[in-house]
Amino acid sequence: MRGPVMPRRAQADHTEQPWRVHEFTRDFRVEDVWSFRAPGAGPDDFPRMLAVIRAADGPQEQSWPVRFLFAVRWKLGALLGWDGPGAGTGGRVASLRERLPEDLRDASPGPDEEGSPFTPVYELHTESARELANRTVHTVMHLGWVPGASGDHELRMTVLVKPNGWLGRLYMAGIAPFRHLVVYPALTRQWEQAWRDRGVIAGHGGESAR
Repeated sequence: MRGPVMPRRAQADHTEQPWRVHEFTRDFRVEDVWSFRAPGAGPDDFPRMLAVIRAADGPQEQSWPVRFLFAVRWKLGALLGWDGPGAGTGGRVASLRERLPEDLRDASPGPDEEGSPFTPVYELHTESARELANRTVHTVMHLGWVPGASGDHELRMTVLVKPNGWLGRLYMAGIAPFRHLVVYPALTRQWEQAWRDRGVIAGHGGESAR
């Protein structure tokens, strides 16, 4: 009998994959690698998974502990000037889109997501990347689509970070317990349940269409 699936993964589960993101993030470090189950998902379902995430990822969908943590973070950012004009991409740092190989520049970066602090970098059939920058860090959220241990495909989320000096290193160390104990587990429940709910709806629609 298989044991429980552990959402947190080793860094090698990202670095050993042939992702395109490796080509232009060599000065970033791998901070977290997390997996999300998608029962019944196949190799071509990555766009569907992204659509599920976008539909389920609004602020109103977050659990109250996550909403509270982000409210505190944005309040601190406003007080300390972390997120002010000139702190993000195109200001303190250049966007990663400026580093993209020509073929990725021609690919769709993906849609902007209302209310998300991340901006799209690129989106392919099995991976996508979005970025965020402020006074503390320049970070990339990479999503990849890989075969899971159960035979279904699953989503792999990797957070890559380039801290801004000592402030960025302290910031990342300070938020690590909140990411691992609150934010990522809540995200796991939210995204996996959204996938299951979409599967049920699709299944019902398929039966009624026969």
